[in-house]
Order: sequence, then structure tokens, then C-alpha cells
Amino acid sequence: MAQAAPTSGGTARAGRTPDIFGARTHARARIAISVVTGLIYGDWVAANSRAGGPITGWNLLTGLVSAFVFAVVLWAVMTFAPRLRRELHAAVWAAFAGISFGFLYSATGEAVLRSIGMALAVALVVLILSFYRFYTREDAAGHRVR
Repeated sequence: MAQAAPTSGGTARAGRTPDIFGARTHARARIAISVVTGLIYGDWVAANSRAGGPITGWNLLTGLVSAFVFAVVLWAVMTFAPRLRRELHAAVWAAFAGISFGFLYSATGEAVLRSIGMALAVALVVLILSFYRFYTREDAAGHRVR
């Protein structure tokens, strides 16, 4: 009986395409994605907070701090959330998306209650979509089935 040839990322699993990247490459990609996305988010927060006005030092500081916090939390979510059960995994992504969007929306100067409502709406949509995704691709223990 022939066995699947191992790839650089591990052995090929039945019914799945083999992972050609190793754990080190995935770890670096998680960091790169977090940093790039954090920089985009920080720029967006800074642009929203200045509302088309001049760029100031406080505006830059707000953007840099937002970018740093977003990147660190995104890295943590991408690293640790997959270890959770699918319900908590979906809830963590929903909370992250809702809080991120709510802060971004509040930087525009809108009312706090409107920002909270928009954040809850985004979190609910992300919760439904991510739970569906995890429910259809993982078993109850969190192991991927596809």
C-alpha cells in the first residue's frame, strides 16, 4: 500500500491538500499579517480622528498606538483562538471584530450609543458567519474535518 509522501510542512492528510509551508513560515505569516493589518487600521483611525483636518502629533500618536494594540490583539487572536472550542473561537472573533469596528467608528465623532449599536451589529454578523464556518469545518473537539 502506497503512502503519501511527506511535504516540508508535514505529512499529507487524506482528503486534504498537503501543507507545503512549515510551522515557522506560518508563524512569520501571522506576524506579518498582524503588522500590515495593524498599520492599515492605525492609519484609518488617525484619518477618522482628524476628520479631514491637519495632521497633528496627537493624531499620529493615536494612529500608532491604535496600530500597535490592534496588531498585538490580532496576533493573539490568530494564535490562541484556534485552540478554543468552535463556540468560543467564533465568540472571540466576534468580540475582536465588534470592538475594533466600534473604536474605529467612534473615532469619526459619532454618538457613543450609535458606535455601540454598530459594533454590536458587526459582532453579531461575525459571530454568525464564523460559527457557521467553524461548525461546518470542525468536529466538537475543534479538529478540522476538511
